[in-house]
Amino acid sequence: MPPQAHYIQPEQLCIGLYIQLELGWWEHDFAFSNFKVKDEAQIRSLQALGLQRLRYDPSRSDCEPLPLPSTADEQPEAPAVEDPQVRARQVRVEKLRHLRQRVAEVDRRFIQASQQVKTLNQTLRSRPEEAVKQAGAIVVELVETLLGGTGAVLHSITGKAAEDSYFHALNVTVLALLLGRQLGLDTEACHSLGLGALLHDIGKLEVPSKVLLKSEPLTKPEQQFLQLHTDFGLKMGQRLMLDDEVLRIIHEHHEHCDGSGYPRGLREAGIDRLSKLVTITNQFDNLCNPLDPRSALSPHEALALMFKQQRSRFDEVALKAFIRAMGIYPPGSLVQLEDERYALVLGGNPTQPLKPTLILHDPAVPKQEALILDLEQEPGLAITRSLRPAQLPLEVLEYLSPRRQLSYFIEPQPGRG
Repeated sequence: MPPQAHYIQPEQLCIGLYIQLELGWWEHDFAFSNFKVKDEAQIRSLQALGLQRLRYDPSRSDCEPLPLPSTADEQPEAPAVEDPQVRARQVRVEKLRHLRQRVAEVDRRFIQASQQVKTLNQTLRSRPEEAVKQAGAIVVELVETLLGGTGAVLHSITGKAAEDSYFHALNVTVLALLLGRQLGLDTEACHSLGLGALLHDIGKLEVPSKVLLKSEPLTKPEQQFLQLHTDFGLKMGQRLMLDDEVLRIIHEHHEHCDGSGYPRGLREAGIDRLSKLVTITNQFDNLCNPLDPRSALSPHEALALMFKQQRSRFDEVALKAFIRAMGIYPPGSLVQLEDERYALVLGGNPTQPLKPTLILHDPAVPKQEALILDLEQEPGLAITRSLRPAQLPLEVLEYLSPRRQLSYFIEPQPGRG
C-alpha cells in the first residue's frame, strides 16, 4: 500500500517541515518540489501559492506543524484582494512557458538550417553554381537575424537536434557572424564573412573520406594532403567566381598571425581581416567537436586554451571580442551551482554574463521536462564553476547533454525581462 498522505493548512507551516508540493515544476518558484522549509521567506512564498492545503512528510520533518487557530481567535474575513506574491508567481509561470517555447523554436530553426546546409553540401559536387545561391540565401537569413533591431542571443542546441547534421560549417558560420557583429561589421562585410565561413571547407570535397574521417593521428603524407584542401577550395571558389574576400577566407582560414599556419605561413599583416575571424571560430569548433569525442573540450576550456596557450596564432582584438561575445560561461558549458547542483548553459545573457539560461539537473523531473532556469530571474542562484563532461556522474551527463556534438544557433528575439 502507498504511504498515507499527510496535509496541513498554509497557516500551520513552520521551519523544519518537509513539504511535498503537488504542483508542476512550472507552477511554483522553488527549485525542487520536495524540500525542508528552512526560513520564514520560504513560508511566505508557500503561503503565497494560494493553496488550500499542503502535503508534508512527518517522517522527514524536524517538528510538528503549528496548531490551527481556534475559531474564537479567527478574525472576520477581509475583502478578497489580489496578493502581489500570487501575481508574481503567475507572471513567473508565464515566463517559464515562454522560455520553453523560445528554446523549442531555436531548435526548430537550427534543424531547418542544418538541413539546408546538408542539401548545400550534396549540391556542391553536381550543381556548384546552385549551391552558391543556396549558401547565399542561408547567410542572408542569418545576417538579418544577427543584425536585426532586436539583436540575437546565442543558444546551444538541446536534445537530439544537433546529431547527424552538417553542424561544423553551420557552427563556424553562426559563431563568425556573432563575432562580426561584436566587432561592428556592416551588413556587406557580414555577408562576405558568412559566405566564406559556410564554404570554408569546400576544398575537402577533393580529400578522400578515409583521411577526413580518420580518428587516429594522421601520417605525415596524410596531413600534407589534408592541408591541400585550402588550395583545392581556392581553385573551386575561383571557378565559381566568388568575391575576393570569400576566396581569401577559404584559402586562409588555417593561417596564423604568428606565421605557424598554412598553406603559405602568412603573418598577421598578410592575412585578410575576415579570414582572421573564421580562423578563430573554426579552431574553437574543432576543439569542442573533434573527430574523437573523448578529446572534446568544454566551450569554457576551449576559450581558455585559445587565450592562454594559442593567443599568438590569433588576432588579439578579435580573440578578445570572441570571448566577450561567447560569455564567461558559453552556451553548451556544463556548470555547477552554489548549491552543488549541475546544469547545462543553454543561452547567454549579453547584459549579465554571469546570469545565463540553464537546463537544471533534477532526477525528480523527467528529462524531457527538465527545468529551464533564467538566472537573471533567480537572484538566489549563482554558478560556481565550469566542468568537463568527465567530471559529471554519468547519469547527470546523460540527463543534461546526451549528444556527441555541440551545436549553436541564434535566437532573433531575446524576449528578456
